[in-house]
Amino acid sequence: MKRVYAVCLRASQDIDTAEELTQEVFIKAWEKLSSFQFQSKFSSWLHSIAINQFLTMKRTEKRFNERVNELAEVIIKDNPQGKIKQGYDHRLDIEKALEKLPRQARIAFILHDIEGYKHHEISKMMKIETGTSKAHLHRARRMLREELSK
Repeated sequence: MKRVYAVCLRASQDIDTAEELTQEVFIKAWEKLSSFQFQSKFSSWLHSIAINQFLTMKRTEKRFNERVNELAEVIIKDNPQGKIKQGYDHRLDIEKALEKLPRQARIAFILHDIEGYKHHEISKMMKIETGTSKAHLHRARRMLREELSK
């Protein structure tokens, strides 16, 4: 556990993130344990899972930040005299607005716009029709625009 934590800490440069990543590594390792082939050391296998979890986290953060910037641009364009200005930290407002979304709409938005899943994948994960996934996403975007333009 200490070695995995050390890898996560070196990669993330943040204690809280390292602790969270360490937990995710062991969850992922448990889920994938049957795929371990004993062709390498178990610690090497865990190390690769740790690095992959870190990279996945960074990609997710990047997608989220890109989406925040896109939403901010739309809001500024729609309401140039509004409270949101260039350079303002949009992330906090968007996180608060996401919390206010209905559960299904929030999940569809996160899976599609942040995680990058396609509607047919989301429909399988959420056990809904593809059209319903699209409707949830449309609703989430509309509600976010409304909430963030207040």
